[in-house]
Amino acid sequence: MIARRLLAYVVAACLAAIGAVAASLAAIGIAHAQDAASLKKQMPGQWELSTTERSKTCVVTLKADAAGQGFKLELEPSCKTALPFTKDIVAWSVRGLDIVRLQDATGEAVIDFTEVEAGIFEGLRQGEGVYILQDLAAARSMAKSMDQMIGDWSMVRRNGQPVCGLTLTNTEADADNFQVFLKPRCDATIAQFNPTQWRLERGQIILMSKSGEAWQFEADDNAQWRRVPDTADPLIMLRQ
Repeated sequence: MIARRLLAYVVAACLAAIGAVAASLAAIGIAHAQDAASLKKQMPGQWELSTTERSKTCVVTLKADAAGQGFKLELEPSCKTALPFTKDIVAWSVRGLDIVRLQDATGEAVIDFTEVEAGIFEGLRQGEGVYILQDLAAARSMAKSMDQMIGDWSMVRRNGQPVCGLTLTNTEADADNFQVFLKPRCDATIAQFNPTQWRLERGQIILMSKSGEAWQFEADDNAQWRRVPDTADPLIMLRQ
């Protein structure tokens, strides 16, 4: 009798556990479906497809109208010249939970994007590099911000003592970056770093040396750009 009661208890416990797992899986499935549905509603509109530093850009208009295995889109005429791979893009779709796919006529991916920040998606093409898809208005606002970066800057320590001068230019150094020049009589640490390229990426000024070393600067509440991660004696960039 005790054995039967114990068996019945074990069976009941197992059924309850299975029910709980099934309910959890169902809830996850619903949440996933909602995520995909939300993304489909979020995407229609005008987007900028670009290289990471925006030296090559293309406006893509995603539409909510069905088109074969996805949804309709329009590419501005200059896209095929700026970004040749776009010639194969005929539609867009959402795959899985969070992948925005720009696809060819067969539904295969020309490039897949995942959201890395609100309204900013990244996609990788093997052998080419990373591309950015972001809201057109936000992208143009960023471009204006980048234009404001061009010119002379001063690097100072926390006490306000100048340690170096540099000039950010809009002259392309390569496909992703622009030229930067140090002025004479820089602090030894900065002179040794000797940045030759820069770009504006995700709200950060990135300075890079020939060896590939990179320093990141973020804007703070005082309209200054502080090197990150922060230190006890921070290095600050000030617009001249």
